[in-house]
Amino acid sequence: QVQLVESGGGLVQAGGSLRLSCAASGRIISTNTMGWYRQAPGKQRELVASITRRGSTNYADSVKGRFTISRDNSNNTVYLQMNSLKPEDTAVYYCNVDFREFRDGGLRDAVGWGQGTQVTVSS
Repeated sequence: QVQLVESGGGLVQAGGSLRLSCAASGRIISTNTMGWYRQAPGKQRELVASITRRGSTNYADSVKGRFTISRDNSNNTVYLQMNSLKPEDTAVYYCNVDFREFRDGGLRDAVGWGQGTQVTVSS
């Protein structure tokens, strides 16, 4: 089975920085688009940033200029560097990965989610 393991969340003061990591492991042949979503209490899950295998990025307007997404294809890992954090960035952050795996005797395309990591920004 493919597993996505996140790390790097925590409590930080406004203006501070955090770096999230998400490593995919298992019978992965390749990864395609990798991204980060977040969900605040009482709100819907929203896309924060995504990155294609070739490195094309997309950001939510609310994080442009403050967050940077990157990836290491050799280790199937995606990162989210978060700077100038604001209290409104407080949420559970989830990584999302499109991948191709070897399963049931053949190649299969699937999407996986990390377990979520809490980011809390105090004012």
